[in-house]
Amino acid sequence: MHGRLMHDADFTHFSYVNPDAPKGGHLRLAAVGSFDSLNAFIVRGTPGGGMRDYVFESLMARAYDEPFSLYGLIAESINVPDDRSWVEFRLRPEARFSDGQPVTVDDVIFTMETLRDKGRPNYKYYYSKITEIVRPDERSVRFVFDAEGDREIPLIMGLMPIIPKHIYETGKFDETTLEPPVGSGPYTITEVEPGTRLVYTRNPAYWGEDLAVNRGRNNFDKITFEYFRDANASFEAFKAGVYDIRPEDDPTRWSTGFDIPAVEEGRISLNSFTKETPAGMRALVFNTRRAIFSDRRVRAALNLVFDFEWVNQNFYYSAYRRTQSFYDGSELASTGRAASEREKALLAPYPDAVRAEILSSGYIAPVSDGTERNRSNRRAAVSALAEAGWVVRDGAMVHAESGKALSFEIAVASPEDQRLALNYVAALKTIGVDARARFVDSSQYQQIRQTYEYDMIFNFWYASLSPGNEQSFYWGSESADQDGTRNYMGVREPAVDAMITAMLEARDRVDFVAAVRALDRVLLSGDYVIPLFHQPDQWVAVWSHIKFPETTSLYGYRVDSWWMETETP
Repeated sequence: MHGRLMHDADFTHFSYVNPDAPKGGHLRLAAVGSFDSLNAFIVRGTPGGGMRDYVFESLMARAYDEPFSLYGLIAESINVPDDRSWVEFRLRPEARFSDGQPVTVDDVIFTMETLRDKGRPNYKYYYSKITEIVRPDERSVRFVFDAEGDREIPLIMGLMPIIPKHIYETGKFDETTLEPPVGSGPYTITEVEPGTRLVYTRNPAYWGEDLAVNRGRNNFDKITFEYFRDANASFEAFKAGVYDIRPEDDPTRWSTGFDIPAVEEGRISLNSFTKETPAGMRALVFNTRRAIFSDRRVRAALNLVFDFEWVNQNFYYSAYRRTQSFYDGSELASTGRAASEREKALLAPYPDAVRAEILSSGYIAPVSDGTERNRSNRRAAVSALAEAGWVVRDGAMVHAESGKALSFEIAVASPEDQRLALNYVAALKTIGVDARARFVDSSQYQQIRQTYEYDMIFNFWYASLSPGNEQSFYWGSESADQDGTRNYMGVREPAVDAMITAMLEARDRVDFVAAVRALDRVLLSGDYVIPLFHQPDQWVAVWSHIKFPETTSLYGYRVDSWWMETETP
């Protein structure tokens, strides 16, 4: 995308794998919740874990040791002009689906059309940019795009998961199913217990075993996902040896929960992996489609009431860092930086989109005294609400003109989120706000997220060093009213759309970074979320028979490069 590739055409493996890792063994993983479908490409249903990684492949493979870089997988070569108005892929003749059928240009075209017409909204958004399909020869396909400027779209096409036409052209692709899918990836699904268990078995005839992008990867003969009702049940199962790898995001559990013989005896190792990508944004999300949250001043005032300092100290052993950016921890963050001249030029047509203090120094989250009373911030919240037309009457926060109470519900789907929500609800009640926390099961939570039937929810937006078209899916105006997008806040802001366009049109890294930082400032100025916190590192507990490479990727640890030293039952 920008600059030169890290690896030459004759590279043998990625830098974060062990090219000599042994093959074999059974990797047991855990998931919390349930699943009711093996169709990962549609809005309906809750798909089982791992399908995109283990069953399906794309034309190109992502490199996790450099941003914005892809290497050939199903495609043996790629051709793209300088203006990126089209992209052409030439397929490897040896590429095969798990049923032995070759991967053809027909499959690629069928995939694009099917995902565009019947898949998740993001597929429609991406693939609707294609205006023409050309077939230079039987192994090549060219996609022509509707306009110049979107320099990322060739990469997006390279990451399109390829599905077999001969399987899916006769079925109802837009319905949920528990029939194991057919893909070209290294594994097939061999056991399905709906909502409980999913087993992948390595395909001994996998066509891509010797490719450089796969060297040192896909090392286990079998991979099992065991599903648990909640994090506590999952944790107890890990300690009992039911599964092998446990990523941990609970500081209390990480600090005290692993004081067990298996750790003391070295049978379980506790590992901290450092990644160089943005932390992402975990937040309490205001649904601005709701009238009560349509006023930015109300959202900003409610942000003041959340007491991170007390929560971090009393719930999490002060292990978390406050998130201050949608790209926190990377060069893309606007945190602590004055806007550059390039940023100011991008933002000039939208003079009211960024608050002055965020333009001059970045976003700074409210800081409390850590006493739980948080009196200063709560007084400030009451004053800010008064400016927005809300007053306290008989102990209740009501609108000064209509008398309507400031009342809303926080939907939660995990005990940890519930604890956090209840703490916030209690703080809100001290200023007269009628907030409630409602616990819903995972399937219901998925449904209300897809259709935006909530006042406030918890959400985490993943972030990378190469943000692109998905940003429109996260907070672009067009996605605000489409079910199934990740614009959970309902953002409809022209400045956001313009910064995303500038990011996609950037021809060098300097312009790209400026556009992303400007986007960050606009989003933070909108007070669409209450930023929460993030771990400084990735915490992972691992049973000792599972091994991993010495080098960690830019994106952190990669389980697909791990292996088993000694088999375990």
